[in-house]
Amino acid sequence: MNQWAAENSTLVASVAAGLAVVALALAIAWALSLRNARLLSRELDEQDAELARLRTVVAEHSARSRIVLELHEVAVHSVASIVRTADGARYSAAADDGAAVRALGQIVDEASSSLSDLRRIVAISGPDAQPERPTVTSMADLIDSMRHAGLDITFVESGESFPLRSGADAAVCRILEEALSNALTHGGAGTAVSVTVTWTAEGVQLLVDDDGVHSAARRDGLDPYSVSQRRRYSIDDDAAALTEVVSGPGVTEMRERATAFDGVFSAYPVPGVGFSVSAIFPRLRHDGPAPRA
Repeated sequence: MNQWAAENSTLVASVAAGLAVVALALAIAWALSLRNARLLSRELDEQDAELARLRTVVAEHSARSRIVLELHEVAVHSVASIVRTADGARYSAAADDGAAVRALGQIVDEASSSLSDLRRIVAISGPDAQPERPTVTSMADLIDSMRHAGLDITFVESGESFPLRSGADAAVCRILEEALSNALTHGGAGTAVSVTVTWTAEGVQLLVDDDGVHSAARRDGLDPYSVSQRRRYSIDDDAAALTEVVSGPGVTEMRERATAFDGVFSAYPVPGVGFSVSAIFPRLRHDGPAPRA
């Protein structure tokens, strides 16, 4: 009897100890859950505040965009009116000298109004919306800066260059800038980039090839050529590289800049090597921007 009581007492003590451990674990879990709940609540509050701030920023930018669009439409209408007035004056001046004088007065008034609207657009857009406009003549500075950033750039220019209109000038240089930035972002420091600029009789061709895949292999201490040889590329891989439309904000912006000046743009990965960007502008010597649909 005494032995049974002792065994029973030991069992009760063990159960009690187990229950105490379970209770302690539950208490710890409950305390941790409260702590996590407070942290989560704090994070949610911070996210709500950030979301409210972003909504305010978006609303401000949307309002600015609407105002800029309205002023832009007014300015375009005014410029169109100036062109019509000047065109009419050109034909009427032969028969009526006074018509040309009156037309000039009207043109001055409309041009002054258009200039005021354009200045309002610049003021509303803010200083951040007025980046320094690059030019083809500053292309060497851009290449030097990207070399200092880590790219190994080979630059080749051929043909007889000619002055470009300011918009086309900026488009060519911005495409080069974006292509080099992408090479540095995806290939990293040490990426070899070949930049070729070819001037034709009426236009210019830009080709940017990088070896970003090889560069990644080199950073991992591997032989890039043996890595390429170990991977077998099928015809489907090569076809996809040539036919797949590469997307992304940077590529889309480059494509839009090329299209604006009747250019032909292409961007595609080179299997096992890197990436290639091409922008061909057939007619830039005399033609202005392509009309928008």
